[in-house]
Amino acid sequence: MAKRGPQWIRFLRQYGPIARNDNMYDEHIRRSAARVKFDPLLFKHPIENELFALFSESAESPTSVVLTGTAGDGKTHLCRQVWHQLGGDGDEWDSDRVYHHIDTTLGGHPFTVHIVRDLTGLPETGESGNFHTKTDLLEFFSHTIFTDDPGSVFLIAANDGQLIDTWARLNQTKDEVDSTGRLLEDLLFNDLRRREGKRLTLFNLSRIPSATLFDRALEAFLNHDGWKCCYDEAGPDAELFGECCPIRRNLELLKQDQVRDRLRALLELCDHNEVHLSIRRILLLLTNAVLGFAGNEADGKKVGDRLMKAVDVPRIIATKQVSKASIYNNIFGGNLTEYRRNSLDVFEYLNRFRIGRETSNRFDNLLIYGHADEQLKPFFDELLGVDKFYGADEAFLAAQQQYIEGADEDIEATEHFLELLMSQRRALFFKIPNEIQDEFSPWDLTVFSFAGEYLDRVVGRLTNGKRVEKGVLARLTKGLNRVFIGMLVTSDRELLLATGLSGSAAKVSCILEDRVSVTRRISEQVEILLDESNMPILRVSFTNSLHVDLRLTLTRFEFLSRVAEGVLPGSFSKECHEDILAFKSRLLTAAKHRRQEIGADEDQMTFRLLELDELGNPLEEVVELDT
Repeated sequence: MAKRGPQWIRFLRQYGPIARNDNMYDEHIRRSAARVKFDPLLFKHPIENELFALFSESAESPTSVVLTGTAGDGKTHLCRQVWHQLGGDGDEWDSDRVYHHIDTTLGGHPFTVHIVRDLTGLPETGESGNFHTKTDLLEFFSHTIFTDDPGSVFLIAANDGQLIDTWARLNQTKDEVDSTGRLLEDLLFNDLRRREGKRLTLFNLSRIPSATLFDRALEAFLNHDGWKCCYDEAGPDAELFGECCPIRRNLELLKQDQVRDRLRALLELCDHNEVHLSIRRILLLLTNAVLGFAGNEADGKKVGDRLMKAVDVPRIIATKQVSKASIYNNIFGGNLTEYRRNSLDVFEYLNRFRIGRETSNRFDNLLIYGHADEQLKPFFDELLGVDKFYGADEAFLAAQQQYIEGADEDIEATEHFLELLMSQRRALFFKIPNEIQDEFSPWDLTVFSFAGEYLDRVVGRLTNGKRVEKGVLARLTKGLNRVFIGMLVTSDRELLLATGLSGSAAKVSCILEDRVSVTRRISEQVEILLDESNMPILRVSFTNSLHVDLRLTLTRFEFLSRVAEGVLPGSFSKECHEDILAFKSRLLTAAKHRRQEIGADEDQMTFRLLELDELGNPLEEVVELDT
């Protein structure tokens, strides 16, 4: 009888970065699972309860539903679950048909439920039930939204961009079709589920935080019964899932709180940089993290797709290539070819943090000289020396010694050691315990050195109902003032709204238009809040009813923090610089409206000029022009 452990590893590879037809991903996984008699990697989707309630016998007011989002967000899986909840035939669903319908009872009344599991894949003719064409079906769908008692509801899955494009191509002369297109745009762009009086609910699955999906996907991944088969079949001398097995080591590292917390932090930061990772990509990331192998061959035999199978493990151990299976490198797609890595958005997003490429003198001294330096050796031993799998092994120490002794004359050896350094920096990001972050901050190994503070002192405090500390707000204010004025202002207690002779976008703005106190004064204030989607916003209030908001993404937070510490605005991000100048323009407009509301006279012949003293404090000089 074939062992189940190797079968599980072979099945798990289907979730990894291998070639497949993405349009049939869900069906392909289920068929593979059925063949090997393993359950797919499944977990309860965050919208599952709400969606099922709309298609239940107890539904108070049945409505049509549109599931939208990016590829891999779980739309097809949710459609199948609704079909089975309604009593639909499994064999019918497993066919290649895109459109299905079933008669049922919803809310005590008879309804026909029409399910389109892939709007783009629905052919124009020939597969729309009693409807002659795809257009006829969608026109009827539009009709049901604006009818009090339609007798039919729809469940339609569509990628967000394709959803709007589909309605744009329909005949817009029909009022219901045109109104449906406008309603879909309204719900999508305003991030709404429904509008009062319309029989439609829209779930945009791309709005579900990647970190939330990661939590559920990780639990399903780690707790799958397939791993139990691997452990049960691993005897004391076994190579697959024995003590020296890199697959087992990677799995057990992924179970460690610190590794999973740091990985989750990266996905949470992706959310706060307005980047979404689908369920499919998260499962690909986890699979690659555990099975990845950074090499074409092990003992002369190819490691297909650079993902380990059971038969690869003995050869990898025998040839001492275990370090090429490092989970720390695999998380960033380091095991893949550059072309394959760049073609997958999950690795493209994670590599925006530049972990492994960013460093500091202290980190490089630790990696290069730490084993011989008395002060650094305790850290070197703790972080690299004790790790027999992915730490300072014989190959690393040999390359390190060759580099120290002058390997710069050997270009190939130098490049090899630099690759090893990059891999070790990635490992350090996950290994550094919280207790020594004052000595070695893992965020110094990223391009976002303020990311940890953003998570802890901004997002964390706001999520727990606390206010952001004054020191953080003061630094952001200083950064804003330096961008607004174009000089090294040190003021952090009020926002200085200034323009230049060429307008508000001038590189140096020395004509003061207004000031806004950071601490609350009458009705004006600067504060950081959470918006409806739990994204931090920096709000500048002029009156109780007049305020201007700036979405405080991770990139903008990093930009303003760095500017406050002396970095030139244009040297970090041109896009961020332009965003802040656009924010300044909106603030100037709001300040003008406030002056109009309170009836303040606009004296066109008087200007307030700003200049700085030797400490960077702003000084104001009133200049009157002669008439």
